[in-house]
Amino acid sequence: MSDGMHRDRRTDSRLAMGVLITSQLLAGLGVATGIAVGGILVEDLTGAVALAGLAQTAVVLGAGLLAVPMARLAVARGRNVALGAGYVAASVGAALIVLAAVSGAVWVLLPGFAGIGAATAAGLQARFAAPEVVRPEFQARAMSIVLWATTIGAVAGPNLSEWGDAVGRGVGLPAFVGPFAFSFVVFALSAVIVAALLRTPPAGTLQGEEPEADAGADDAPAPTAFRALRTAVREPTALLAILAIVCAHTVMVGVMVMTPVHLHVHGLGISLIGLVVSIHILGMYGASPLMGWLVDRIGSVRVIGISVVVLAVAVTVGGVWGSGFIGASLALGLLGLGWSAGLIGGSALLTHAVDRRLRVPLQGATDAAMNLAAAASAAFSGLILSAGGYGAVNAVAAVILLPVVVAAIRVVVRKSPVSS
Repeated sequence: MSDGMHRDRRTDSRLAMGVLITSQLLAGLGVATGIAVGGILVEDLTGAVALAGLAQTAVVLGAGLLAVPMARLAVARGRNVALGAGYVAASVGAALIVLAAVSGAVWVLLPGFAGIGAATAAGLQARFAAPEVVRPEFQARAMSIVLWATTIGAVAGPNLSEWGDAVGRGVGLPAFVGPFAFSFVVFALSAVIVAALLRTPPAGTLQGEEPEADAGADDAPAPTAFRALRTAVREPTALLAILAIVCAHTVMVGVMVMTPVHLHVHGLGISLIGLVVSIHILGMYGASPLMGWLVDRIGSVRVIGISVVVLAVAVTVGGVWGSGFIGASLALGLLGLGWSAGLIGGSALLTHAVDRRLRVPLQGATDAAMNLAAAASAAFSGLILSAGGYGAVNAVAAVILLPVVVAAIRVVVRKSPVSS
């Protein structure tokens, strides 16, 4: 293939990064705006407080279930089509929620929230698209900057919920439905932007790699996510990358979802609990460019090691001093930092840990695993909190880190050639 044709398959790196950052910001805004009132809407329509948590659970499950199909679509049709399809699915999900509220068809709510999970899945896939459009020495930083863009949407979204509700009521929508109409518009805009403007190499091809490098690759069927995962777990470096992502996310979700409940029981007001959660979100996304820089400077395995240490300190502080504002703020801030290091370090390592043809299917399988594990973690954390208290929640989280430690030791001992 000629050099000119290669250039046609790539867009300018700045434009590609701009599109990824913009779509990530908008998607984060759409998810956060709706989810901020999702539980309230479910409770309002069903009359059952116990069902309020199903909104968030459905979003997480939707993200997990849609990650693999979106990865296959990226391989078959390109990142722009896969990301665009994810945002279209999210806009359909938002429309279903509006329809459910207007018509009273409550059974449509959960498919709607699961559809919104497609925006989360697209946002996670976008972090893997970033390294494909920049030079090798900036790949981890590009990934972290795309993740960082989520911060703006995650922080601004809940603050727009009241405005969206007021606008919705003004045009005749039921209470708490306006934010989802706003999310519909935002997701649709994201879909248009990535479909029209995003141009990347074939999914999984990094800068400097030739799409035709694997002889006969174009005639062979694309590897399935299961095959990619089965192959990866036999390779110590790939296994470490997978465990770093899945375990860091599982620990973070399991502790984070129970912290507001625990603090409320211990007498903290909503404003202070909200501040603790804001500190946590800042730790998750605000420091992500730093984590990307560290990966590019010292390597993925060392950053994963930092993640394990920081998460271990976080659950220790949370388990011992997490009942007050200062202790909880420190624990949740560290929890966010540890998650950021684990996700970015693991994602960067995963990008280089397997053969290029397995890269995208494995990315989808890993994202599916992290979201499904997070859904299970959120569900079981409530039971653990009821049975053993907040200290038990943090103790179980510490145990979840052990597989990462074992995998990291295995990589270091074997001196795996893929370590950054």
